[in-house]
Order: sequence, then C-alpha cells, then structure tokens
Amino acid sequence: MNITPEALFNARRHFLKLGAGALVSSSAISQLLAELPKDLSLTYIPDPNPHNLTLNTLEQASNYVNFYEFSTDKEAPVKLSQKMKTSPWNVGFFGEIKTEQMLEVDDLIAKFGLEERIYRFRCVEGWSMVVPWIGFPLYKLLDYLEPNSKAKYVKFTTRHDPAMFPDQAKGIFASIKHPYVEGLRMDEARHPLTFVAVGMYGKRLLPQNGAPIRLVIPWKYGFKSIKSIDLIECVEKEPLNTWQEQNPKEYGFYANVNPSVDHPRWSQAKERLLGKLTKQATLPFNGYEKEVAGLYAGMDLRKFF
Repeated sequence: MNITPEALFNARRHFLKLGAGALVSSSAISQLLAELPKDLSLTYIPDPNPHNLTLNTLEQASNYVNFYEFSTDKEAPVKLSQKMKTSPWNVGFFGEIKTEQMLEVDDLIAKFGLEERIYRFRCVEGWSMVVPWIGFPLYKLLDYLEPNSKAKYVKFTTRHDPAMFPDQAKGIFASIKHPYVEGLRMDEARHPLTFVAVGMYGKRLLPQNGAPIRLVIPWKYGFKSIKSIDLIECVEKEPLNTWQEQNPKEYGFYANVNPSVDHPRWSQAKERLLGKLTKQATLPFNGYEKEVAGLYAGMDLRKFF
C-alpha cells in the first residue's frame, strides 16, 4: 500500500496519543494502516491531445452528474456517494468466454496498464463536457477473456447493493429498474475508442463519477457509459438495456450521437458545454464520425437509434 505523507503523519500522531507506555500490537498497526486512504494517483501514458480539446475542470465534471443509483438530482450524488466503498472491488466475467472468473480492479490495472484518453462526452439531455479519462481499451480485456464464436454482444451490469445505492433500496418506487444494464455489439466493444476507465484527471475515479470502474464510449450518448461495473458478460443475444426497457420509444440500443435524430421531447442538434452559457452545434457521432461511421454502414440510423 502506498501511504501519503499526510496519512503517515496522522497515523504517527494517533500512535503517540496512545502514550509512551502503551504497547501497540503489529496487528493493530496493520489494521490502522489498512483503514488509511489509498494513494489516488495513477501512473499512465498521457494523451498528447492532437485535436487540442479544451478540458472541463474536475469540479465541473464531478459536481454535475447523472447517477440514478444515488439520486435523479445531478448534484446530490456528490454527497450521497462519499461513503461508497470502492476497494476491494471484484468484477465478474461470465458467458461465452474461455474461462469464467472474478478479477479485482487493481488486477485489471496491473494486467493491461493505463493510458489517458481525452474524450468529448455528450449526454442525451443536451449537455456535454471534455474529460481526460484514465484506463485501458476494452479490446485488451476481451482479448484476455477470449470470447467464443457465440459471443455477438457484450453485456454490462452495475453493482446491485441497496445499502450503498439509496435508489436501489426503494424497490418498486426506484427511479429506474435496477441493476442498471447496458450492452454493445461485439464490434463496437472491440473498437479502439471504447474505453474502460478507472480514473480521470490523473487520479482514481471519484465515487460520483462511477468508481471504481466504468465504461466510456465517446461517440454514444452518456447513458451507454455504464458506471460502477459489477459484471461483464459475452452473450449471444442483444441485451435489453435499462433505458430501452424503461422507455423504448425514447431510447434505443445504439444511442449514437446524432444531431439529425431528435429525442421525442427535445432537439439533439445543439448542446451546452458545461461552463458555457451558449450552445454549440452537436457533431455526428460526437465528432468521431471518421473513426466509427463504418460500424454502421448501410444501417438506417433513424430506425436503429
């Protein structure tokens, strides 16, 4: 465990308060050190930012969020998530893969290494931001899992823990059906832009941003970028995602950013970048058209929205 100087100072001060004559067992010391916060800094390959995107601040990106497991209010998750335990955190890998298994998030980091990806992020509600995520491409994980020929889709599920997520504890009165589910076609999942994030702005993800592990798919609306992942399955049939099940007339499986296809209740032609008062034009596939349009060649994007 890495111990920050401040944490070490506080630990030493705690021991001194016990008195010079007090005998502190090694197990007691170990227990105290285990309770100290982990160093949240991460080692990663920086993104050179070739498109010269202007980043939003950490405060903007972490204080205005959608995380329905905590609340439908965008500012409430900041406070409601602070007692969320994100370590250790095991993720289950099941379905049509070579070996079903459980892996801890730190094991994934050790296996695949970390890099930074500066991505545009576009919410279906019409707001956007630019965030420096830290993680690894999903295809690296899929290469490790070795999906078989039956695996046509990848299904993702958020952890279900009503003690940790207040909205899950509401049962039939919850704002959405829990646990949250998302899915991708296998070719979408294997695209180099599809990213598994464990950090942002140089450090581990904050609880309200989907700690400790989430998905980031920059050409799709934000609800596809599932948070606090508990389960990843390679499956044969298209998963029914949460918002599609909730309201199929308003939300589809693909959720590609498309300024030409409006949400039934509002236009998608423009967006408001967090921190700005005026709106800007929304780009097809959120500015990643050149990289991903080929995935949908020949498809009617109004029908398959």
